[in-house]
Amino acid sequence: MTKPKLKSEELYPITHRAPEDVSDRVALGTVKVLRFVADRVFAGRYGHRAVVLETVAAVPGMVGGLLQHLKALRHIRDDQGWIRELLEEADNERMHLMTFVQVAQPSTFERGIIMLTQAIFYNFYFFLYLFAPKTAHRMVAYFEEEAVISYTNYLADIDAGRHPNPPAPAIAIEYWNLSPSATLRDVVVAVRADEAGHRDRNHEFADHLLGPTGPNDRGAGGDTSGEDVDFESVRQQSPDRDAA
Repeated sequence: MTKPKLKSEELYPITHRAPEDVSDRVALGTVKVLRFVADRVFAGRYGHRAVVLETVAAVPGMVGGLLQHLKALRHIRDDQGWIRELLEEADNERMHLMTFVQVAQPSTFERGIIMLTQAIFYNFYFFLYLFAPKTAHRMVAYFEEEAVISYTNYLADIDAGRHPNPPAPAIAIEYWNLSPSATLRDVVVAVRADEAGHRDRNHEFADHLLGPTGPNDRGAGGDTSGEDVDFESVRQQSPDRDAA
């Protein structure tokens, strides 16, 4: 699948959503711990960092899509575009991984880290989403906030000449509909735009999982009461949806 051409990169600034309750603080704290570990392990090696972190980033959409699929079957109702949205996010993150594998060429050690990290994070996120989907979406949104910061720093290093700017991989040119003369900088701009879109949508999804009287983490695994969230309307309200 080819994505439409990007709009101005200034449309995807760094933003932060302040935590509003305990679940938000737990989500933010978890992300900050992961960010600390990534900073210590990879420092300024952005390409290798992206390979490992995009492996993790591709998990939430697939897990959420699976659990929402089962819920829709169990309740015998339409999923309101929810499953497709999550699976599209997972596939987009997978394409980030495929792109940066071409850029960074991960070592055998890093491939081992990828396997271990994915195994741990998949099980953690599965149970988090099963019992606390609102917290899970907020955590993904905070994760994407950090990703936007990281890719912005990546761009700054490229612009300052501290990081090489080779031609973009062919897979990236085709996927993001880039110019044949595109460089790594163009790829990073495109990836950052994707992450900004995932950030904003997951914050919106978490907000829509709030009950009328406050936080209401309606589990994806068990039977729930109350009105189903119309995620199709959330998708339509999300700005620049096609850019992410």
